[in-house]
Amino acid sequence: MKFFKSSDNSAQNKDREDLRRRIAEARLPGAVEKIAGQEMDILSKISAASAEFTIGLTYIDYLLSLPWNVKTEDNLDIGRAERILNENHYGLDRIKERILEHLAVKVLRMNRQARVLIVDDEEIARKNLSHVLGKEQYYVITAPDAERGLEELERSEFDVVLTDLRMGKVSGMDLLETVGRKHPDTRVIIVTGYATVPSAIEAMKKGAFHYITKPYKLDEVRDTVKQALEKKTLRASSRGTVLCFVGPPGTGKTSLGRSIALALGRKFTRISLGGMKDEADIRGHRRTYVGARPGRVIEEIRRVESANPVIMLDEIDKIGQDFKGDPASALLEVLDPEQNRAFVDHYLDAPFDLSSVMFIVTANVLDTIPAPLRDRMEVIEFSGYTQEEKAHIAARYLVPKQVRDKGLSPDQVVFTADAVDLIIHEHTHEAGIRNLERKLATVCRKIAKGSLAEEGRRTITVDQEAVERYLGRRKYHHDVVEEHDRVGVATGLVRTETGGEIIFVEAAKMKGRKELIITGSLGDVMRESAQAALSYIRSNAGAFGIADDFFENQDIHIHVPSGAVQKDGPSAGITIAVAVLSLLTGRPAKRDVALSGEITLTGRVLAVAGIREKVLAAKRARVTTVVFPAKNRADVEELPGSIRQGISIRLVDTVSEVADIVLV
Repeated sequence: MKFFKSSDNSAQNKDREDLRRRIAEARLPGAVEKIAGQEMDILSKISAASAEFTIGLTYIDYLLSLPWNVKTEDNLDIGRAERILNENHYGLDRIKERILEHLAVKVLRMNRQARVLIVDDEEIARKNLSHVLGKEQYYVITAPDAERGLEELERSEFDVVLTDLRMGKVSGMDLLETVGRKHPDTRVIIVTGYATVPSAIEAMKKGAFHYITKPYKLDEVRDTVKQALEKKTLRASSRGTVLCFVGPPGTGKTSLGRSIALALGRKFTRISLGGMKDEADIRGHRRTYVGARPGRVIEEIRRVESANPVIMLDEIDKIGQDFKGDPASALLEVLDPEQNRAFVDHYLDAPFDLSSVMFIVTANVLDTIPAPLRDRMEVIEFSGYTQEEKAHIAARYLVPKQVRDKGLSPDQVVFTADAVDLIIHEHTHEAGIRNLERKLATVCRKIAKGSLAEEGRRTITVDQEAVERYLGRRKYHHDVVEEHDRVGVATGLVRTETGGEIIFVEAAKMKGRKELIITGSLGDVMRESAQAALSYIRSNAGAFGIADDFFENQDIHIHVPSGAVQKDGPSAGITIAVAVLSLLTGRPAKRDVALSGEITLTGRVLAVAGIREKVLAAKRARVTTVVFPAKNRADVEELPGSIRQGISIRLVDTVSEVADIVLV
């Protein structure tokens, strides 16, 4: 019995020694190596048969499996990145430009001329060091004492400071402390002729990069400066970025994230946040729980085996919250460049550097994202595609893909441009292209089924007649161009999660007791807009030729159709006001003039959001004129010529200006 026990102990000891060897060879960061060593000390004191031993063993194995120092090298060829982005995505010029700017900054950081400050009270030492480092193409500044050195640091930023220890009133140690406090990214190298072990230990504790004793070899100084610059450049160039792609579904947010990773030469991974309610999904579980695991961020980094991947956090606007915690608040540390250098997952209980990770966050709307979280991200808005862009995307990407996926050959199916336009205009109604792809897939499936029944192979041309045969009658009717001008009905523009939309506001009057009836599943903001519109009209009735007592013996009913759809927001204020004005003056509102703007009690028209999406919605409905607040002039001027083409945009300041434009 003792023999078997001795064998078991020797096997356990061998396993422990193997684990210690793996820890030593793993080149873990100092703090993590210390934690792993402490865990090993605990394991050496407990039995291998206990549950704690298995938990500790799993934990150490997880620490060793993480890519603490493994990073992919960024491909900084801007021309190649531009080609990849253009090949995979049509349009989206502003977003592509932002990615190329990100690469350009990285290139300049890598190639920037390093700045070195030499602080020494011996002129000969300053000249020698300045000569040697100047030949290395560094920009060198010298100072005869620490006071002058601090003045130079206040005037300009330096990458490396070489300083003597004993100099006048302010010592090199004082200079080291000041640099560490005010300029933490600057590397300080101590060069002294009064070297002692205590001073060297003190200097390293205070953050000195290296300690060189006089007399020194110039090659030693040159190599030390080079090492300091390499570490600083690596850290600066690997700083992560947090981009937030906001836009309607189907506009290419997720696929563009993959293209960015491909262009940079980085690993790509995606985390879906939709419906996530548990904070532990981000921060992980503490090891006190049975079956504890790290959070999704650390898990994905381990899976892709890289410390600087592109991580896409999808659908952040649909994140949940309940008694288990608030995942959105847990993301604050993950997405903050100032905090995520030492992100502590509850399971790891050790700092992991996320600063080199590129985070891309996606959302349909910004409103539901907490303000502190929005503040940590650079928001890039994706708008819907124009009819022309959809047609180009269909011809270049979607049709070839669906033909291939349905087992057909390119010479077997040909879509005419008119057929694609018909599908876009009469069978889809969206800002993105997902539904368009589904309709093209439906046509290809029907052709694939028909080809099996035919003998021989022939080319099938899909024209407008074929579209009606395959997809049936039109699904969407464009009410604006197909209706006549009517009294009490105004056309409005709003922005929803799926892009811009056309709405109609109807107003009717009847005998009653001064009651304002509002229907159509309207939220509080739209209800207040209706009340503000009526109050403005009552206070300015004479200016519009309306009797002052028009509201005395009647009720006014305001309704927005599609009552099953919840609606809210300030954009419909001006539309409601015009509908009521049309009703009370008896002047029809032009059906092909669409409105968007918030109103005040004094009749001013305030700015609204989503100008591009609303113009695209107006073009889809074939509206000829759009009225926006004058305060949105900058947003209107930013619209590309292709979007503004074929539509007249009018800018207004007051409700009376709108009435002159809209009412017949």
